[in-house]
Amino acid sequence: MTGHRMAGRLESTFAPGLATLFSYEARWLPKDVVAGLVLTALLVPQGMAYAELAGLPAITGLYTSILCLLGYALFGPSRILVLGPDSALGPMIAATVLPLVGANGDPARAVALASALALMTGTITVLAGIGKLGFVADLISKPTMIGYMNGLALTILVGQLPKIFGFSVDADSFLGEIAAFVGGVSSGEMVPAALAIGAGGLILILALQRVAPRIPGVLVVVVLSIIAAGVFGLAARGVALVGVLPQGFPPLTVPHVGLSDLALLVGGAFGIALVSLADTISTSTAFAARAGRTVDGNREMTGIGVANIAAGLFQGFPVSTSGSRTAVAEQAGAKTQVTGLVGAAAITLILLLAPGLLRNLPQPTLAAVVIAASLSLSDIPGTLRLFRVRRTEFYLSIAAFAGVVAFGVLLGILVAVALSIGNVFRRAWWPYQTILGRVPGIPGYHDIRSYPHAEQLTGCRIFRFDAPVFFANARTFREQVIRIAHSAPHLTWIIIAAEPITDVDTTAADMLRDLDRTVSASGIALVFAEMKDPVRGKLDRYELIPTMGPSHFFPTLDAAIDAFRKQTGGQWVPPRPGA
Repeated sequence: MTGHRMAGRLESTFAPGLATLFSYEARWLPKDVVAGLVLTALLVPQGMAYAELAGLPAITGLYTSILCLLGYALFGPSRILVLGPDSALGPMIAATVLPLVGANGDPARAVALASALALMTGTITVLAGIGKLGFVADLISKPTMIGYMNGLALTILVGQLPKIFGFSVDADSFLGEIAAFVGGVSSGEMVPAALAIGAGGLILILALQRVAPRIPGVLVVVVLSIIAAGVFGLAARGVALVGVLPQGFPPLTVPHVGLSDLALLVGGAFGIALVSLADTISTSTAFAARAGRTVDGNREMTGIGVANIAAGLFQGFPVSTSGSRTAVAEQAGAKTQVTGLVGAAAITLILLLAPGLLRNLPQPTLAAVVIAASLSLSDIPGTLRLFRVRRTEFYLSIAAFAGVVAFGVLLGILVAVALSIGNVFRRAWWPYQTILGRVPGIPGYHDIRSYPHAEQLTGCRIFRFDAPVFFANARTFREQVIRIAHSAPHLTWIIIAAEPITDVDTTAADMLRDLDRTVSASGIALVFAEMKDPVRGKLDRYELIPTMGPSHFFPTLDAAIDAFRKQTGGQWVPPRPGA
């Protein structure tokens, strides 16, 4: 079987990444190798920093990076997406694992719990992909995601400040961390040398990102801080260093976790899976659009699920997509996921041949890397735009932000999901609705809110309800029609512009039957125009059309208006002054 035929078969089944390898072209290799080596310079310090953000030993960040890159390279559909430890997931992992470990807990137990969490997250994601549930990433709307990420950025920033200042705190809430940090500084726990190296590194990273974005600021700061640690003897000045990393590749390890612990990990696994999927699908969509490709959300779920399972089997923790690292790979000329394979191989060589390479890396520098990443999570311009263009979504964003700050990152994601779903329900429960009129010189019939001087028919109102009519908004529909019936004297018809109504359930059908009797008793005919055939078919099954009368249903608004005018002689008139 030829490479291209094998690639086609694999791509159509379960391993689109492996399909790319079977159809790989030699001319891509130089760019993929260069991009992989450039990416490694970013993956190593960020992987270590995000591991510590998750409350785990720094080495687990490198284990995780290797295995997730391998897993996604074989099973992921995107040719350029880069997965790895993520600043958005770090606090979620810590919030799930650390309460089970307890104060001064065993790091090996923390690693086992985090690995089990990765396996659970991966399993959830793979099953969701197989079940074609890619749409679940849409459960978080953009405004609530902006608010969630803003809250996450703030909690990460506050959590890393003590490390920048050279000490640690023991607190389990946002306000508690602020109080502990202020108390630590005021009591003299600050280490000046740690603050100098940490704050200096943060400033340099942010400055390079702004003035020279093509220069890898994280790599520059890591190299300079290692040099500074040796030259100025930072360890003797009280600055904590990373130390020598364990040598070698991690063995295949099934984490030993009790059933009681697994039950407590489930909630965190679902939350992490949701955030990871939303981030992955949005990032892959953005980068695929640049190349003129489309994204298969279900395959993305499977790919990221396999990456998490691979990490979990080798002492790793849950992963997600990184927009910044993907952008670095793209700018370096990456063509395929061979870039990720090169990065995984390079990190492995570091662990095997040079585990002491980063022994003099200051811990405050890792905190600076995390804070810089947290600042990139926030979207203040996006928040201000919501305030300008849609105030209700701005308030949703602020509520999601407050949920993270007040309840923590795990409950915060539940708040974000609940707000998104609640907003959908609110729109369905109270959809946009208006009266239509005729505007001289403009074809069709138009919203009188947009055209206050639109003409209306004497004795008739044209009502548009922009949503399906179902149990949740049936009462709203009824009340609006009753209000219209009482709004003007001598009404004889109310025409429902039914084109936006995509469904009518049995509750709404019973409401329409009762509404028709109510307005008919007042001498008003309830008439429908432009109702979709599937919706009309449902009304027919509900035996509503025979009850109301087939003559009350018209194919177009023009047909309904012509019938009204022939029957009543109604005329188009401008609104009365002050009406």
